[in-house]
Order: sequence, then C-alpha cells, then structure tokens
Amino acid sequence: MSSSTTTSSLPSGLAVLRTFPDVLFIPEIIFGGLVWILVASSKVPQPMLQGWVMFVSVFCFVMSISLLCLYFCGVHGGGSSCWVTLDVICQETAALFYLSAAVLEAFLTYALGQSPLTDKEYRENIAAVVFAFVATLVYVIHKVFSLLRWKSS
Repeated sequence: MSSSTTTSSLPSGLAVLRTFPDVLFIPEIIFGGLVWILVASSKVPQPMLQGWVMFVSVFCFVMSISLLCLYFCGVHGGGSSCWVTLDVICQETAALFYLSAAVLEAFLTYALGQSPLTDKEYRENIAAVVFAFVATLVYVIHKVFSLLRWKSS
C-alpha cells in the first residue's frame, strides 16, 4: 500500500500560494470581483435577476477571502478532516451558485440585446457574463481538486 501524501492536508501561511487547488483562490477573487463591479455598474432592468448575480458575486468573494485568510493564519491546524470537508462544501456551493448566476446574467444580457440599450451598457453586461462563466470554471476546477483532497484524507 502506498503511504498518505501531503496533498490530503490544507496548507498554512504562504504555502497556500504554492499548492495547486488553493492557489485558485486568487483568480476566484479577481474574477468574482470583476463580476461584482460590472454588475454593480450596469443598468438594472430586472432587479431580481441581477440581485441574485450580485448576491452570488459578493457572497463568493467574501467566502473566498475569508477562507484564504483562515488558511494564511493557519486556523485549521494543518487540515483536519472537518476543514477539508468545509473546503469541499464551500467550493461546491460557490460553483453551483456561480453557474446559476452566470446563466441568469447571460439570459438577461440576451434579453437586453433585443431592447434599445447603449453600446457601453451592453458591453458591460457581456463582460459580466464572460467573467461569471470564467469564475464558474475556476470554482469547478477548485471543487474537483478539493474533492480529490477530501477523498484522500
């Protein structure tokens, strides 16, 4: 039998920026922040749809920064199984939320393309859709590797 690898535990300190699934916190924060900024600055013809997109982007932004700070500080104590499980749950939730938000933002942008809208507003919404799908992809990749770490722990 092979021995347990070090990838089954969560890193602490600056090692967070050197381990693969955890380094994905940085693009999650960047792309999530871009979605947040673009949706906040765009025209809001459907408050319910864009309200959900704003909630998801702010929630996931705060969650990613909180987890990153907790890992930097080493609060998890080397990665007990409950912290690894928490990491999986957070990544799964964020991936699902961002997928729903990206689809809703794409639908809204398509609907806005059919109405009179300035070119700038339409481009902002297109950019928000693109960044929402990129954030979804990053969260899904992080989720997959978090699941692999959870399975090996």
